Amino acid sequence: MTNLTLKQLRYFEALVRHGHFGRAADSCAISQPAMSVQIRELEEELGTELFERGARQVRLTSFGEEFALRVRDILRSVDELGDLARTSQDRLAGRLRIGVIPTVAPYLLPTIIGSLTRSHDGLVIHVRETLTRKLIEELAEGRLDTAIVALPVSEPSLTEVALFTENFVLVRPGEDAGKPVPNSKALREMRLLLLEEGHCFRDQALSFCNMHSVRPRELLDGSSLSTLVQMVSAGIGVTLIPEMAVAVETRSASVSIARFKNPQPARTIGMVWRKTSPLGKQLKQISEVVRQSAETLRAQHDPV
Repeated sequence: MTNLTLKQLRYFEALVRHGHFGRAADSCAISQPAMSVQIRELEEELGTELFERGARQVRLTSFGEEFALRVRDILRSVDELGDLARTSQDRLAGRLRIGVIPTVAPYLLPTIIGSLTRSHDGLVIHVRETLTRKLIEELAEGRLDTAIVALPVSEPSLTEVALFTENFVLVRPGEDAGKPVPNSKALREMRLLLLEEGHCFRDQALSFCNMHSVRPRELLDGSSLSTLVQMVSAGIGVTLIPEMAVAVETRSASVSIARFKNPQPARTIGMVWRKTSPLGKQLKQISEVVRQSAETLRAQHDPV
């Protein structure tokens, strides 16, 4: 088994990730027939099939599942060899694959990218926006260098660096401006709009309202903070959003913003990366740029 190539292993990993020859080929910028040939040659070299091929998708065989675990480790190690060479430079240059959760990305990313571009010549930023669970998975597999998420993530394999803490504010219909601000108990009796399952911000809001053990009177889900604010503007209910989202999400909505009494609901945003990453020192420097970007954004937009 001396003819395995890194190219074949990367194509294999792409097919595992996408579960479809066409999508995997697109992600690797090759044709579907070329992808099929490479996978077939890999299977012939191994002497066994890696995938069960269906009409619309492919599934790993039992051997394929075991093989996939080893391939991820190999590819991550190869990528880290390249990262090791980059550590000899004073500043991080080249590709930086950064993941961001959806309740941070639209508000903080423009400032972050601008700051990183100015402070790190030659840095090419690749952004991945998705839920925390997926970001942690892709970090572990070596497909991301770092991620900006709500802390803690409590993964022993990851380094966590807290960046800043921000409060949540209440978004109500415009005509409710001036009314007393409900406490967490009162919120449980209102029509509360929250992000759909899977968003950590949803869990944080539910925790503030103590709704894990108490069933709310009416709870409606939305796919984004923008959707939730527009629903509030239409008089459908109330919602909570982080401070950084206020300036963007309320500029075209007829809503009012109010702070809760202390202790206010809040979250801590931080950066995480693999403890084994050779880029740890450089990523710590990047985290300081992100922290300063957040402070700049906060100074520009005082929501309430």
